[in-house]
Amino acid sequence: MADQTIHCARCGRDDAPLLERAPFRTELGERIQGSICAECWQEWLQHQTALINHYGLDPRDAKSRAFLYEQIEQVLLGGGDGKEVDTSKQGSIEW
Repeated sequence: MADQTIHCARCGRDDAPLLERAPFRTELGERIQGSICAECWQEWLQHQTALINHYGLDPRDAKSRAFLYEQIEQVLLGGGDGKEVDTSKQGSIEW
């Protein structure tokens, strides 16, 4: 599957490398695999790590997960810019 390509909704490439598998075992994971290329997913993981570290998010916490899923919808699937790392709110997950 690694040599298959898709049209990536995020970067717009028509020959973008397909994710080998869905990142989640949910409908959201299937949507990501079907419309986001492997390169954009890797960029998202870096952005997600910055958000987790900066805001002190715990992915096991429901509020933190909801925030991250909202960011996935906006950044990857919605084509938006996503939440910027606001240094004035370090350690806080107010949004």
